[in-house]
Amino acid sequence: MEIQFILNKKQVSVEVGPDAVLLDVLRDLGCKSVKCGCETTNCGLCTVWIDGKSRLSCSVLAASAAGHEVTTMEGVEKEAARFGEFLAAEGAEQCGFCSPGFIMNVLAMFRELTDPTVEEIKEYLAGNLCRCTGYMGQLRAIQKYMASQKGENGMAAEKTPAEEARV
Repeated sequence: MEIQFILNKKQVSVEVGPDAVLLDVLRDLGCKSVKCGCETTNCGLCTVWIDGKSRLSCSVLAASAAGHEVTTMEGVEKEAARFGEFLAAEGAEQCGFCSPGFIMNVLAMFRELTDPTVEEIKEYLAGNLCRCTGYMGQLRAIQKYMASQKGENGMAAEKTPAEEARV
């Protein structure tokens, strides 16, 4: 069957089988940030946004995306790169395999929670597995990124790691 949906702000039309999962369709469409890790909704590597909400694309039938807006990390590249600077500065990216799903969830969290506590951050990101880090670097990166975002909204600014290096 043919389905149409918006992918990263562009209308797409694609032929899918009745049992096709969104993860595979997105990768076929060139979205390589969407990773296949467990195929059982346990790792968070395949996180995308459907109509602005985080979803695990390994558990979504592609046909159910018809008429919806799907966003992958390719669709939020500038925002993702900015947050990625904070991850790198805290040594929290290591191999980087989990980074796209983690970044998508972090950016979704920032849209949903204006000033999350440490416990809220941990709860929100509990479904993102990383084999390389102990998560403390990721938590520090999130907190520093949040501080920098407040700076852009008229509060005390925290420079990005790249801006700090230029000083």
